Amino acid sequence: MHQKNASLRLRPWAALLMFVSAYAPLLIILVIKDFDSKPLGLLPRHPILSLLFLSISVASCIYALKAVSQIDDGLSVEVSKAANKSGEMFGYTIPYMLSFMKIDIGDWQTLLSLAIFLGMMFVVAYRTQTVFVNPVLALAGYMLIDCTFKRGSVETQAMVITKEPIKIGETYVLERLSYYLYAVAQKNFKSDVEE
Repeated sequence: MHQKNASLRLRPWAALLMFVSAYAPLLIILVIKDFDSKPLGLLPRHPILSLLFLSISVASCIYALKAVSQIDDGLSVEVSKAANKSGEMFGYTIPYMLSFMKIDIGDWQTLLSLAIFLGMMFVVAYRTQTVFVNPVLALAGYMLIDCTFKRGSVETQAMVITKEPIKIGETYVLERLSYYLYAVAQKNFKSDVEE
């Protein structure tokens, strides 16, 4: 019998939106850099592309935050070890160096190069199931915790996305997002989970 898998990893479009949300601030920076530096430069030089980038940024961030906040089911486990690894959410920041270069979003070669680079990054993130390791989630208060937890006699080590600190010895409900990545659905105190 197949276990219910509510993970977004099987839906490429959903994984793509999660991935794009990680770069939403970069798109906003590129739009800001597109504004004319002359006095009264109230509009970007490429308004259609700027509006498209802003729309994609906002939509992907809303989707990412909504997707993580709606996780409400999973397996009940007891945590035996936990270490904060939230710094790994900043692995996405390397492409942000692009924002310090002179980039003209009206130049098709620049856009094509950026699309190829980000496309390659997406394939890597999708295949390694790391699309949820996202700095936008960190900005929203989510943490990445390296956890060891038990379900019965089986012990598992994985990364866990959570908005609240994880305490050793307490019971949590985790939903599996990928092979080594989980999210806290809700927290149950030991007294509530008597087997």
